[in-house]
Amino acid sequence: MGNSKSGALSKEILEELQLNTKFTEEELCAWYQSFLKECPSGRITRQQFQSIYAKFFPDSDPKAYAEHVFRSFDANSDGTLDFKEYVIALHMTTAGKPSQKLEWAFSLYDVDGNGAISKNEVLEIVMAIFKMISPEDVKHLPDDENTPEKRAGKIWAFFGKKDDDKLTEEEFIEGTLANKEILRLIQFEPQKVKERFKEKEKKP
Repeated sequence: MGNSKSGALSKEILEELQLNTKFTEEELCAWYQSFLKECPSGRITRQQFQSIYAKFFPDSDPKAYAEHVFRSFDANSDGTLDFKEYVIALHMTTAGKPSQKLEWAFSLYDVDGNGAISKNEVLEIVMAIFKMISPEDVKHLPDDENTPEKRAGKIWAFFGKKDDDKLTEEEFIEGTLANKEILRLIQFEPQKVKERFKEKEKKP
């Protein structure tokens, strides 16, 4: 009954994930079984990841954002995520410690992976975030952050950077921890994501 060796999560991976995330053994094993149903190869591709993301945001366009999230968690850059990378992605984006989340956020914004963030990279991620905000919600945003360009400019100004400056990981994490406004501006409102997850759980 799905309990064969190939369908079971290895003890080593299970222990490592329990140590590094808040998830229980029961949750991890259940997720692993559903992960294998969706991805029998044991690996999830960028397209599969995008389609899973799309299910949570049926009335928006999360493709660009999902692609950046995928890139930031594809640790070995092989174009797929294994179960461990997938669970760590879920943990980091929903329940990680503030410093862990910011390390992840830095890798999300460091689009070219060169260890520093440019203003254009901030704009690229903010544009992806805006595609996930409904037009109705955009109407309620303050005037100085109701377009991707304004929001990216506001973030950059908070860091005190000139247009062609670069931002290091240390500056990014320290600046964001010291200023809740930056934290609010760089992320896609997590309560919206949590609401969607709860809605999905309620549906049969």
